[in-house]
Amino acid sequence: MPYPLDDLPFTMDRKDLRSRLTRSVVALAGGAAAVAGSYAAVGGSPAFVAAPIANATVTLAPGILVTLAITLLGDLGSKLAYVSGLGLTAVALGLVVGAARVVAVQVDRPLLGPVGGSVAVGLAAAALSGSAASAIGAAVGAALVATVVGLGTAPSDESAPDSRRTVLAGLAALSVGTFAVGSRRVFATDTTDETERAPVPDDVAATLDDARSKSLAVEGLEPLVSDHFYTVDIANVDPHPAREDWSLRIHGAVGQETTYSFDDIDAMDHEHRFETLRCVGETLNGRKLDTALWTVVPLMDLLDPADLQGDSVMLRAADGFYEEFPVDALETGFLAVGMNGRPLPREHGAPARALIPGHWGEINVKWLTEIEILDEPATGYWEKRGWHGTGPVNTVAKLWAENHLDSEERRSSGSRPEAADDGRIEVAGPAYAGTRGIERVEVSTDGGETWHDADLSDPLPDDDVWRQWAYRYDPPDGKHEVVVRATDGLGTLQPREEQRAYPSGPSGWVSRTITPGSL
Repeated sequence: MPYPLDDLPFTMDRKDLRSRLTRSVVALAGGAAAVAGSYAAVGGSPAFVAAPIANATVTLAPGILVTLAITLLGDLGSKLAYVSGLGLTAVALGLVVGAARVVAVQVDRPLLGPVGGSVAVGLAAAALSGSAASAIGAAVGAALVATVVGLGTAPSDESAPDSRRTVLAGLAALSVGTFAVGSRRVFATDTTDETERAPVPDDVAATLDDARSKSLAVEGLEPLVSDHFYTVDIANVDPHPAREDWSLRIHGAVGQETTYSFDDIDAMDHEHRFETLRCVGETLNGRKLDTALWTVVPLMDLLDPADLQGDSVMLRAADGFYEEFPVDALETGFLAVGMNGRPLPREHGAPARALIPGHWGEINVKWLTEIEILDEPATGYWEKRGWHGTGPVNTVAKLWAENHLDSEERRSSGSRPEAADDGRIEVAGPAYAGTRGIERVEVSTDGGETWHDADLSDPLPDDDVWRQWAYRYDPPDGKHEVVVRATDGLGTLQPREEQRAYPSGPSGWVSRTITPGSL
């Protein structure tokens, strides 16, 4: 039976259609191999060929789309944006590969396809990345696929049928990708790894040990010095400014424009301070809340020589991020160059970042390069997208751990020698109120009808830090709702009404339904 479109003049035969689809698949495989080859050469550095496009998927996205991704998808949203950037880069380079083959066919020079395609991919990669190593890696990846599948042969050549070319293209691209990942694991020398291997001075190690000793012994609760500090960035690939090239410029409404090199900062007196950061876009009981011991220089030591003459400030970063807030906040702010006794890691803003105590994480700008003093308020990066998170953080008590203490296995394992074994339930979490501090955490096991004081960890030395809380109780029969709330150091109770993260940060009482014996 003829198909309805068979008699239309623009209908191509199946062989032609299959041939075109195959050429498209092969070209895309070449683009994917080029991306993998670039990764093999430079890894996930700013020189990675996909970095500009992957970053643009976030920075150029409409504000409402970014907000939806943050509030609905969380970290998954940034991962999807990164994958989209990889795909778009592979398509773009695949078009370059395909165009080279078309030219080769038109001029009847089969070898021009793989050679010209590889050269063109290399040039395109160089334009995107600005890196010779990245460009060479991309060109080699594309050349490998072109060589394996005979991309430069004429369409009439029957030695490599369409189906075979498609399979070979896929296998070649997969091989290049596997090699890329494997080579980076074996040969890469990432600066984060070097940071993690750096020795911790004895006095800092003692301070960290003392802080950890204040942590409550609760299973499933992160210690007071976080094991894994959260990261949030506007770019999918972090910048990586070298210390010797980095500088901090202070300009705008100042009496004297001033610029500092890293050597200038390094020569100043440093101190070590515990500071907690919380993300304005996290969920109410989310885990974007962490504490570290930072190596810092007071910002006013840098700003006083500039003679500030404005009331607002704009911090600018190497990744294009910028945030505005009142200049008064800088009076208690710091420039951080270290974290937990080691140089600041790349993902946390190396070589230097801002720390503004008591404020949402977004104004603690990473990869800081400029401090611009303004005569009047301006609009920051997230404010342009509808957020208003430059003020002091909201008070919160979170419920992160739930332990049922009647398990025979727990008692026999010896992992919880301090835990009671009489069927009680233990709930615990952190509480944080910025520089206001935490005075009290209360727990209700009946949905908010009655309240009981929780045990609190001893406070860390500095004022902008979290505390841990824990509470054990005899559970009622059946399901019940546990609610927690905190009182800050000013005596103000955490607001009960739940508020979503957008636009000014989450707030409200945290609750969880617990079923005895469910663990």
